[in-house]
Amino acid sequence: MDQTNPPPDCPLCPRLVAFREDARAQFPDWHNAPVPNWGDTSPRLLIVGLAPGLRGANRTGRPFTGDYAGDLLYATLRKFGLAEGEYGADPADGMVLRDTMIVNSVRCVPPQNKPTGPEINTCRRFLVATLNASAQAKAILALGRIAHDSLLTALGERRAAFPFGHGAEHRLSDGRMLFDSFHCSRYNTNTGRLTTEMFEDVVGRAAAYIAG
Repeated sequence: MDQTNPPPDCPLCPRLVAFREDARAQFPDWHNAPVPNWGDTSPRLLIVGLAPGLRGANRTGRPFTGDYAGDLLYATLRKFGLAEGEYGADPADGMVLRDTMIVNSVRCVPPQNKPTGPEINTCRRFLVATLNASAQAKAILALGRIAHDSLLTALGERRAAFPFGHGAEHRLSDGRMLFDSFHCSRYNTNTGRLTTEMFEDVVGRAAAYIAG
């Protein structure tokens, strides 16, 4: 039994279930279910995001696919040899990830893109299972503070010992390296909080680390 991904009709978070069912009624052709991990099944790099976007992964069923965040993420992964193929914002675009797996902290789309603390805690079991199943991964890239914090909790680390900051690197107790980046959302890029160069710097360092 797969412990790393929730079942399609996961009942664990009532608010997210209701939001998912509303979306299913409005857009019956969409994925409208928990979004599973995607990428290399034996990754050396794990990328931890926040949650599916309503018209992104909740629609397409693949992490960071169908909204702006995926445009920047996949272009950057291609640049550093972590993805191959053309990103077409569609799971059928033929793109594949190399040495990399993407996992979200929360697997179902939350209202206003904001999961609650209890929802993050409830969904963490799947992040824990993914981490345990990916022991060979040498590095983790956390996209945003929420992903960073949930990851540290999943690993049993003290958050205060590993403060979040864009571009920060942390040696974790299990020997893996954690790289932090602001989330590659449209809001962050539009406001200049995150530039393409800033994002490429972090992803490039993570790519070099797993290749070393």
